[in-house]
Amino acid sequence: MEKFFNIAGPCNPAKHYMLPATARLPGVLRLVAREQYFAIHAARQSGKTTLLKGLVRDINASGERIALYFTMESVQAYPDPHDGIFKIVECMRSDLLSHPLFGELVRDPSSPVPKLLPQPPDLGVKLFLTMLAQKADKPLVIFFDEVDGLTEGTAVTFLRELRNGYVTRDDIPFPSSVAIVGMMDIRDMKAKVRPHSETLGSKSPFNVITEDFTLRNFNEDEVRELYAQHTAATGQVFEPDVFDSVMEWSGGQPWLVNALARECIEKIHDFHYDEPITVADIETAKETIIRRRDTHVDSLMDRLREPRVRRVIEPVIFGGQRTVSSNSEDWRFVVDLGLMREEGGSLVPANRMYAEIIGRYLSRDEQENIQMAIPHPPWATENGIDMPGLMSAFQAFWRENSGADRRAYEYGEATPHLVLMAFLQRVTNGNGHILREMALGSGRLDLCVEYKNHRYAVEVKTAKNFAGEKSYEQLAGYLDKLRLTEGWMPIFDEDKSKSWEEKLYNRDVVFKGKTLHIVGL
Repeated sequence: MEKFFNIAGPCNPAKHYMLPATARLPGVLRLVAREQYFAIHAARQSGKTTLLKGLVRDINASGERIALYFTMESVQAYPDPHDGIFKIVECMRSDLLSHPLFGELVRDPSSPVPKLLPQPPDLGVKLFLTMLAQKADKPLVIFFDEVDGLTEGTAVTFLRELRNGYVTRDDIPFPSSVAIVGMMDIRDMKAKVRPHSETLGSKSPFNVITEDFTLRNFNEDEVRELYAQHTAATGQVFEPDVFDSVMEWSGGQPWLVNALARECIEKIHDFHYDEPITVADIETAKETIIRRRDTHVDSLMDRLREPRVRRVIEPVIFGGQRTVSSNSEDWRFVVDLGLMREEGGSLVPANRMYAEIIGRYLSRDEQENIQMAIPHPPWATENGIDMPGLMSAFQAFWRENSGADRRAYEYGEATPHLVLMAFLQRVTNGNGHILREMALGSGRLDLCVEYKNHRYAVEVKTAKNFAGEKSYEQLAGYLDKLRLTEGWMPIFDEDKSKSWEEKLYNRDVVFKGKTLHIVGL
């Protein structure tokens, strides 16, 4: 069977291009060999299940241990341990029905395993795992996926049973090594069960965890290695600059890395392996994936509606000061989602595609309104964009349309920035795109409008964040980064006591050899 780049579910080495299971998680097998209990956390669709199933295959292939994989996904709706622990045991039993070693044990009505199901919730998991360890003729290794989805009493009871089994395993058979796996790290899992802290006491079920691993994204060498598998199998080459482009847009996020390659190979080139994959192909693939709203993209957009996500991301969009502590569950949640990443104590979008998705999705309603109001943007020409004309038109548009109640917007505080992005998106659609640089606490939103081989730097500020020469320095630095000599700085003034005549102005400033066009709004 011809292998391909997979974007749906876990990868299978017989069907899909993929990297070795432990490539992004060194040290795991060492902990297994030492019979340790540990945790692994990773964002959604980052290859976590692929990794776990790969580890199970590798461990079983070694012949030294027996490894099993169980997912707790279907138990998330059972907070009461009387129901939840029953469901966990039933899920494990169901997964083992066809297992060559444990299948007979869990199927035979005369065996003790089926009779475990009516047991009290503080016994079910421990007894079931003890039965499996007794049956196994080698040390038993268990990977429990989606553990952070367990809630309330079920989560506490499950973790307590693992701890009880761990501390008595020298006398009573129990798995030699266990991994609890999810989207949250140990700190966040502890916070999640904190309402039940009075039941945990000093014997916290987390005390048995030796290490908490983070599954990172691919680095450029790994992207090259992954794509090289396709080249070796088909002869189709990726031009040298492709890898920089893939890393620039995806940040090495595994689903995006696979999706970009798949789009280029199967859709753009229609399996014509004699045609090389180019940077232009990656640009086209990126745009198609965003517009098509694949499941991965759609799930991210759905998350943006959640209040806890909005509280963190809203100030990121316009560079506002943090309103949520970096120790808060909301902050950790958007990082664990893989939507944001920490950089220098601040937050930025995890990659450029996510920044694009956030900007487009949150400004989509305005884009539709602007498209109806401006069906044929006159500032987009064959020679580029008439930026002075565009900015003048936006001043008029903002004056007419800025009076809407901000409470009607999900991201009310970021409304000015989102409306400007929508306006620019309307102009560039089909012939260019916008690169967005957002960072919490930066006091600005940096935009680079790329249109027909031209680039235009736009640094968006609010009046309260404008600081004279310091702000000019920021824009001049952005222009240096883009190797441009002129840029635009729209400044939104939210002071309702001022007239539009005071707010709307245009002035040019020459600063360190750069021409800065200041646009009052």
